Amino acid sequence: MAFFKRELGPVERFEHALKDKQTARRKLADRLGLTETVVAEKRAAAERLAVAGATDAKLGRAEATLRTVEERAKTLRAELAEFDEQIVATERALADARMQRDRDLTANQIEAMAAAIEEAAPGFGAGAAALVDAVATSGASVPEAIRFAASVDAVRREVLAAADLICWELRSSAVRTRAGNANIALLAPPEPQRPLLPEIERQLIYTLNPLSWREGSEVRTAPAFVLVELPKALLPIALRHQHVDHINARRVQTLIHVHGSDGINSGPDPDDPHLVDLDALATEEESVKADVA
Repeated sequence: MAFFKRELGPVERFEHALKDKQTARRKLADRLGLTETVVAEKRAAAERLAVAGATDAKLGRAEATLRTVEERAKTLRAELAEFDEQIVATERALADARMQRDRDLTANQIEAMAAAIEEAAPGFGAGAAALVDAVATSGASVPEAIRFAASVDAVRREVLAAADLICWELRSSAVRTRAGNANIALLAPPEPQRPLLPEIERQLIYTLNPLSWREGSEVRTAPAFVLVELPKALLPIALRHQHVDHINARRVQTLIHVHGSDGINSGPDPDDPHLVDLDALATEEESVKADVA
């Protein structure tokens, strides 16, 4: 009956190689210790012969024997130093292999998360579509139900677009993780987001220009090319003037690929000539409407 040996992975191969080299080094160190003991004995014997006034022939033989064992010890010391270098290199290769194994494991988990999201997204879309159809196919026309269906359909589109985006980002992160240049913050637990003001209704949107707006006594800003939760009251104005666009818009997908979904880390410069004050824009529109009226 034939037996097939399991192919060892890089970590196991380096572990076995390191163990073999360490065993061989110990044996070599034992041989060197015995040889150095013989060297000491031969030196002592040659010294005794010289002190006792031995003949030149005896001294010559003692010196020849001493040189032989000294050369043997020198060779063993060189081999031991070479083993030390090999062990250091093997330890370094083992550490690299372990790090790569951990990176591959993390990358596999990230890819599995992306696959799970892709698998679950159609179910969410079908469930949301069923809610919308339940209202659309009804013979009754109830404003509350119609508004509910419209909200569900908008959320469905946003969630499906966001699912495509996060799957792309997860797979990109998996590639960077496997290559060893992923952002370390990816593996850290996410920081809790700042709680939003409950009385303000918001919608996730993508900025095309740096924006600012006021919420109570606080002035909020957002740089260009980021996802931001904008108050719905300001959303129509920002869309009309093309300062923002929806996540599932084709140009937004292109901009996300170019700039990423996080955009610029720092906020916009208050003196930036491209900074758009949405509140001022809303006031200007109201003034124009009043003049027309």
